[in-house]
Amino acid sequence: MRVFVTGASGFVGSAIVKELLQAGHQVLGLVRSDSTAAALAQTGADVHRGDITDHETVIAGATQCDAIIHTAFNHDFSRFKESSIEDHALILALGATQRPLIVTSAIGVLNYGRPVDENDTPPPSEKVARAATEEAARKVGAYIVRLPPTTHGEGDHGFVPIVINTAKAKGESAYIGDGANTWAAVHRLDAAVLYRLILEKQPEQKVFHAVDEVGVPFKEIAKTIGDGLGLPTVSRTGADAEAHFGWFMHFAGMSVVPSAELTKKMLGWMPKQRGILEDITASYF
Repeated sequence: MRVFVTGASGFVGSAIVKELLQAGHQVLGLVRSDSTAAALAQTGADVHRGDITDHETVIAGATQCDAIIHTAFNHDFSRFKESSIEDHALILALGATQRPLIVTSAIGVLNYGRPVDENDTPPPSEKVARAATEEAARKVGAYIVRLPPTTHGEGDHGFVPIVINTAKAKGESAYIGDGANTWAAVHRLDAAVLYRLILEKQPEQKVFHAVDEVGVPFKEIAKTIGDGLGLPTVSRTGADAEAHFGWFMHFAGMSVVPSAELTKKMLGWMPKQRGILEDITASYF
């Protein structure tokens, strides 16, 4: 198939491009800059220049292809609600092309404080802004891949680097309270395989969890980071925790326990890459 990939130069998108090309598919990737266009071209993919806010340009690329994988998202947390609304609108536009469409959501939309699976639905977007992505996807019959809080691997700019940089700045690696809250995780290369399997099999099930490790205690993540930096690992609570983590406090303390059993059963998906703690030690310092 010829596949249109938004966010083709991104952390997850670039892994998907590589996975698709290795499997014999053709890729047309959406990128914005000269540097990312050059890097994408070197992989053997075709380049489509544009921005996700320019729907006309994006759709012009999508209609040249047999299927669409949408990974692009503006992760500026200062305008997260606006970015979610924009993503909703773009997914509706992509869905109107009548191509098979896979969109990217987050396990965090299911922050219910209980185990969750692929058939759970998020609260309305009025309460959880990121849920706008899934609302649009359901309207157009798109597939949804929920990524966990920690999608890790080489080139990561997400949650783990934030925790590492915070530890460097504060001179200590911290967790909140007893640190028993858990993060789910997946290696980006394993996530890329999942997108490919959905594309190739196009099953009746519409929602999938790209989760390898289900419950990694945040205390263990903090300790692995502390050991890697040669810094003490400490517990912080209340105002001290807020002073340490700042705006990231919510994410450092969240605990989501997602199942991926249906995903693995439906698609035969078997993650093979190393886990988050091993990857932090090997790749992040």
